[in-house]
Amino acid sequence: MVVAWLAGLVFVAGTANAFGGELANTFEAPASESQRAFDLLFERFPEQAGAGAEIVFRADATVDDPAVAGRMQGLFAEIEAQERIADVVSPYEPEGGFQVSGDRRVAFARIRFDVTTLDLPIETVRAVLDAVEAIDVEGLQVEVGGQAVQFGAREQGSREGIGLLAAVIVLLWTFGSVVAMGLPLATALLGLGVSVLAVPLVSTVIDVPIFGPSLALMIGLGVGIDYALFILTRFRACLHGGVSSEDACATALTTSGRAVLFAGMTVCISMMGLFVMGISFVQGMAVCAIVAVLLTMLASVTLLPALLGFAGPAVDRLAIPGLGRRDEHDRASAWFRWSRFIQRHPWPAALGALTVLLLLASPVVSMRLGSADAGSNPKGSTTREAYDLITEGFGPGFNGPLLVAAEVRGMEDLAALERVAVAARETDGVVFAPPPQVNRAADAAIVLVIPESAPQAIETEQLIDRLRHEVVPTALAGHDLVVNIGGVTAMYSDLSHILAKRLPLFMAAVIGLSFLLLLVVFRSVLVPIKAAVMNLLSIGASYGVIVAVFQWGWLSDLVGIDRTGPIQSFAPMMLFAILFGLSMDYEVFLISRMREEYLRTGNNAVAVADGLAATARVITAAAAIMITVFASFVFNADTILKLFGLGLATAILMDATIVRTVLVPATMELLGDRNWWFPAWLDRLVPRVSVEAAEPSSTPIAMAPAGR
Repeated sequence: MVVAWLAGLVFVAGTANAFGGELANTFEAPASESQRAFDLLFERFPEQAGAGAEIVFRADATVDDPAVAGRMQGLFAEIEAQERIADVVSPYEPEGGFQVSGDRRVAFARIRFDVTTLDLPIETVRAVLDAVEAIDVEGLQVEVGGQAVQFGAREQGSREGIGLLAAVIVLLWTFGSVVAMGLPLATALLGLGVSVLAVPLVSTVIDVPIFGPSLALMIGLGVGIDYALFILTRFRACLHGGVSSEDACATALTTSGRAVLFAGMTVCISMMGLFVMGISFVQGMAVCAIVAVLLTMLASVTLLPALLGFAGPAVDRLAIPGLGRRDEHDRASAWFRWSRFIQRHPWPAALGALTVLLLLASPVVSMRLGSADAGSNPKGSTTREAYDLITEGFGPGFNGPLLVAAEVRGMEDLAALERVAVAARETDGVVFAPPPQVNRAADAAIVLVIPESAPQAIETEQLIDRLRHEVVPTALAGHDLVVNIGGVTAMYSDLSHILAKRLPLFMAAVIGLSFLLLLVVFRSVLVPIKAAVMNLLSIGASYGVIVAVFQWGWLSDLVGIDRTGPIQSFAPMMLFAILFGLSMDYEVFLISRMREEYLRTGNNAVAVADGLAATARVITAAAAIMITVFASFVFNADTILKLFGLGLATAILMDATIVRTVLVPATMELLGDRNWWFPAWLDRLVPRVSVEAAEPSSTPIAMAPAGR
């Protein structure tokens, strides 16, 4: 089995290197006005439809200084001679007159590639970056901006090592053995290695965004260690009970292994709900996450047992004194006493926990969806510096121009479009709108509109709506010309509206499916309802925190962001899909043990206390690992990964502490035996599924006293 996994790793690496596709750096907003504008540009303006970038430079004196002008013109010629470069429009040419600032200290050249951003080779982008980095003229700053260079210029450094180090510490604290600590890490890393290497293969059949591999790494690392931890914990418990290592491994797989399979499939099903959104790059992210979860889950139930076969009783070797204390799963357990304390004060505990979660979730009412632009990139990166130079020299709106596109059938249509350009030029919030530019076939025309505000500013979004619903209809009154307003900024705005409109449907699908799964597993009506509500509370708290940090700017210095903006439009649904699945892991692990105790004793209160005592330690350890892995991505340079890391870490923290150890025992105490109510007619309809097979035990568990 170990050889098979190593061979699989080598095979996937070689196949991906030979046949893997490129990662996507563009998004689509299907059936939107901006998408129609882009399609028209691509079809009728092939010379304009290729990817674009800007070389932005600032001189201490002026850009007309002979030393500056000579060196920059040499750079433009050098870049234009490279492959995949259609042309470079220099600010020193007549066509580039508007590319020099009023004080003539800042200017930019426009690079046009002969392929779209999706098809642009990364080598081409890096060749441009290398040529710019070679510039060494005193008093001259040169940067590269534009969407086409975001991937090539993005920071490649990551902080996954922080998460791994934290996982090592938590595993040592849990098991107290170097050998036991190493087994979950080895299992997760090998499974994760195969999944990350498989991403280029996935990108050959579906668009995978540039941060897809990092997202897969984040999720796969967290769940992979957790799944192996669950199985290894049961294996060691059986081993310490006097069972042979072979029987301990078999028992661990037929109990915790089954729970891992169910939990992993639940996460995958939640992620599959993203396909209802109908957005290709969202589906690409979902596939990356599903592949990571499936392969790490498969490694937990195949590779880990093989490693346990090698380790056997030596799993506890290289023990570290003082760590790995074995908690008693009986009335002497600290977790049992904690549960009893909560059960004696259920109303204060439930109301207190609910208050904390609602307070954390309260900022969500002001959430504004959008897309971060280069102004949110790390300070010091070339794309961020280029953005700031454009803002300094021309205003923030030059970083996100709008594009008015239309098919024209003759001079009458062209005159109508000229009226649109004049009306746009006179609109509040517009800096610049030149006359229409006609294509070579004279059957289409475009108008460039430069806003006053930054691409991610709410004023720009309002300007787009005003142009579409007021300015353009008024200018075209009495004429049948069809005009579409597009551009990258407009496409991001349309994408936000599309995702916001489909988000309730997606959430309803995930919640409904999860309800049915828990209904079948726990044979209870109230438990699935409570699980859905509690998951929504922890996810809401996560949403509230990311709004407070990334939109309001709270703790921004600590997180490492220096410019606030809207929440990335696809983040809420991705977080919802991931977190709803991950929360179900802990829900299944905790409630299944409580149900097992209830069926054995018939006493709801003792079943809740015993179930929490038996699972709290491993749930706490698993959550600690996942939280630290996710939190390590907060230190990543990529703003999107920061947001995901903080959102995931916050939700898991709330779920494993306030929800599982306070809200669950409090509400289950308040509901009593009603927790397990299941109508007879529904019992006959619902198939019977067991998450964990019954585990024979030679040591009888002490029966609970009849009362509380």
